[in-house]
Amino acid sequence: MNKGIYLVLMLTPMAAAITSTMALADNSAPKLSSKASTSSSAINSLQLEDIFTLEYASNLEINNDGDEVYFVRNFMDIQSDKKLGNIWKVDKKKRLTPVTNGLHVDFSPTLSPDNSKLAYISTASGSPQIHIKWLESGEVGQMSHFSQSPGNLTWSPDGKSIAFTKFVPSKPKSVVSLPGKPQNAEWAKPAIFIDDMYYRFDGAGFTKPGNSHIFIMSADGGAARQITHGQFDHRSNISWSKDGKQLIYSTNTREDKELEWTDSNIFSIDVQSQKVSQLTDRLGPDNAPNVSPNGKYIAYLGYDQHHMNYENTMIYVMDIDGSNKRAITTDLDRSINSIQWADNSKAVYMSYHDKGETYVAYQPLSGKRKIVAQNLGGLAFGRPYTGSEFDVAENGTIAFTYSNPQRPADIAISRKGNTQQLTDLNSDALDYKTLANIKEINVKSTYDGRNIQAWVAYPPGYEADKKAGKTFPLILEIHGGPVTNYGPHFSAEVQLMAASGYVVVYANPRGSDSYGKEFAQSIHNNYPSQDYDDLMSVVDGVIAQDAINEDALFVTGGSGGGVLTAWIVGHTDRFKAAVVAKPVINWFSFVLTTDIYPFVVKNWFEKMPWEDTEHYMKLSPISYVGNVTTPTMLLTGEADQRTPIAETEQFYQALKLRNIDTAMVRIPDAPHGIYKRPSNLMSKVAHILWWFDQYQQPNN
Repeated sequence: MNKGIYLVLMLTPMAAAITSTMALADNSAPKLSSKASTSSSAINSLQLEDIFTLEYASNLEINNDGDEVYFVRNFMDIQSDKKLGNIWKVDKKKRLTPVTNGLHVDFSPTLSPDNSKLAYISTASGSPQIHIKWLESGEVGQMSHFSQSPGNLTWSPDGKSIAFTKFVPSKPKSVVSLPGKPQNAEWAKPAIFIDDMYYRFDGAGFTKPGNSHIFIMSADGGAARQITHGQFDHRSNISWSKDGKQLIYSTNTREDKELEWTDSNIFSIDVQSQKVSQLTDRLGPDNAPNVSPNGKYIAYLGYDQHHMNYENTMIYVMDIDGSNKRAITTDLDRSINSIQWADNSKAVYMSYHDKGETYVAYQPLSGKRKIVAQNLGGLAFGRPYTGSEFDVAENGTIAFTYSNPQRPADIAISRKGNTQQLTDLNSDALDYKTLANIKEINVKSTYDGRNIQAWVAYPPGYEADKKAGKTFPLILEIHGGPVTNYGPHFSAEVQLMAASGYVVVYANPRGSDSYGKEFAQSIHNNYPSQDYDDLMSVVDGVIAQDAINEDALFVTGGSGGGVLTAWIVGHTDRFKAAVVAKPVINWFSFVLTTDIYPFVVKNWFEKMPWEDTEHYMKLSPISYVGNVTTPTMLLTGEADQRTPIAETEQFYQALKLRNIDTAMVRIPDAPHGIYKRPSNLMSKVAHILWWFDQYQQPNN
């Protein structure tokens, strides 16, 4: 799938957050309470401060025998207001053991081939560095002291070396040198000269000169040796040849790589001579190379680039020398997320999304695939996205992040069709809370009869209050992307909204992935469009079956969901209030201010904005601001470079000029992914509920 860039960051991997307010009538801290709340269930419902009690598992690694899983146990530190994490181990008897500890971040646990050592990255010393733990003795050694962060740790087959990637700085560009500066004079900071296509990235700021390269260091410590060179970036995973003489990786070596950002290919490099051989050569992203256990094949992910908003990512296999390339998932109309070889080298394990859920399948090199694990997910945490991970032992035992609509990610294993959940990380925090029940619904779009899948979260006490004749306010919560998907997964935001007495519905309108290429591509160069009809059909479907107060309908969404929320209030007045989070309001200005502008133009539109102004503006919510009567709050991070805050300001100021009730919440220092600080998640939900509360009708 064309997953390179979305308007939304998941956890990104990839996660998000929110903190302060502007232009609100009441600057006191909003509480998680609402006119929608029910007194019978408020005591045991989820509260904002409970965010700091939640944990989730990620970065899992299963041992060769399939009876132990190492993983990162992520937790929220209330003092530093940060997500931290240590490495833990859980065995088949559900015994939990800490492997690292401390108020810092440990991640990327990677077992040596003989399972005697665990390499990982830790910020314990103040910056990310490579550490190794000798599992028998329990001794730990810090193996690196780099000025730049390492990543993509990969053990050599003999366990004597570790390959990894690391940024290599180069000298900043400077075209002038100002004369005449006296010694010790305090002049202004020198001007920054920029002539790169991509010169800044959301969450990272202005790019620094240099490139990410591959290094090798001894597992016994010592200096790291740089293996790759040149003005190319090597940020993806690395795979060793069976004999340890070659490294297989992907990179983009095009001269115009900034215009064809996703056009990567697979290469091999001789560890000693550093001779490079190119193994693939086509327009499209070939990446995630993985050498088979017998050393004969390379499996990798990719697709042919047609500059559409979406393509299905397929599994390809080639001989170790790059010959005999063939796709082995052409009959699956879904995108493959990640792959791992079976120990027999005759099949590949793969994960993929299907209708909002994630599965692991066993895919033979020739033959019929079968699903071997399901209910993956739980990594998105804030919103109900389908983030997940898996790993496979030599005996075929699959470890994965287990998804439960009422719990963040836990660790589970699956073997021969039998699934066992090994952890219950949030039993202490959530066992005594009454959470929203999640129900799937399917409706037909009024536009063309397409099936649209959605999920409804019911507030605590819903059934009893419904029998008593109560009706409930409804929140439509819209996902970003736009090509991504929601599913039956834990969402702190949805649970907190439901705890405040709202029925919350979230859906996968056309343009979402996990329903096939045609469904996702239906919004190419046409977004927003009929996805609006899909969402309105979902709202009508919930009203038809549930006890909904039709005078208390609300709508919100972030990133791509913010685009659709702004579009909705410009096309209907049925919602009492709206919260538009980190939106695109004007496609013309967005293309010329976002950090990913070449990608957006090439993959989302057919012409430059000045060549087709009418089309860009036809799809821009700002064009319909004259229709808006709905009270609308806008909420964006001030450091957002994906959907810059100037987009928010355009809509806010236009609404002010029209004397529409509006407010703007600006999040200091927050990028597009605003959930990096737990208190920001709390603040986002609190502001949304506060805004909706202002427009609640007396409840019956």
